[in-house]
Amino acid sequence: MKKIAKLSLSALAITAALAAAPASAQQYTFMTGPQGGVWVPLGGALKGMWEKAMPGLNITATPGAGLANVRGVDEGKAQIGMSNSSSAVDGQLGKAPFKGKTTKVCQLANLYPQFFQVVATKDSGVTSFKDLKGKRLVTQPKGNTGEALTAAILQLNGMTYKDLDKANFQAGYTDAVSMMKDGHADVFTLGTVAPASSVMDLANARGIALVPVDDATMKGMQAMNPAYNKLTIKAGTYPGQDKDVAAIGYFTHVIVSCDLPADTVYKMVKIMAENIDTMASVSKSMANLTPQVMATEMGVPLHPGAAKYYKEVGAM
Repeated sequence: MKKIAKLSLSALAITAALAAAPASAQQYTFMTGPQGGVWVPLGGALKGMWEKAMPGLNITATPGAGLANVRGVDEGKAQIGMSNSSSAVDGQLGKAPFKGKTTKVCQLANLYPQFFQVVATKDSGVTSFKDLKGKRLVTQPKGNTGEALTAAILQLNGMTYKDLDKANFQAGYTDAVSMMKDGHADVFTLGTVAPASSVMDLANARGIALVPVDDATMKGMQAMNPAYNKLTIKAGTYPGQDKDVAAIGYFTHVIVSCDLPADTVYKMVKIMAENIDTMASVSKSMANLTPQVMATEMGVPLHPGAAKYYKEVGAM
């Protein structure tokens, strides 16, 4: 009887220990961005904030890209992703390069505007998109929003990659900058914040010229996707930039799987809204972020958990 009693007490101890553990440990994958871009450190900051405030939550951050992240969340390869408003809206509409409409991607929060930047070396002679013909270009791998935008502006100006002297598809901004510095490429395209650390690095090593978007191309981009808008890269953003430069713009936001529990998503967006300073320390573009901006309609369905928080604080 004593032995049985001891076994019973042991079983009770194990049961108590299990009860004390997190009720539902959650393991999620978070797709961020290419190395050298702001999405990687921002993803790391968000991961740290969420895990610290939500016991039992474990997030694995992995490299990603705008288009690939939307696909990843929709296909269940990831539960959280950094995204661009233009890419996410294309997914909702089922527009190329998506093969069908995305159905499992929900909006968590808008973060900051991004700029599609076309950066040429000063000695390349590239001052307009039409001047790209016959030049050596470096961009990101296919599946990245910056690469998709590059293909789009070429198309709107009567070109494809075949009309270039060479098109290089690099894994990260750092490698692309190295190619520009070494004289192996004339033009570098990317979609990110301004100033971008990679472009700043290049500008400090070589003379550069930002190529402005023309009205016809901008009109064509907006016809393709209403999420695009014209933004301005202010004079002085980069060394040697003495004029404002018009650029194709869109917004960075965080997407989640629509299947995530509402209470988890509620906590995630609440933690973000209460730690804007932490996010702004990674990118100053978020210094003036508010719950109202985070909740702005972007053409992607808002996750019910996020909607609950935004309604509570009067942001929608």
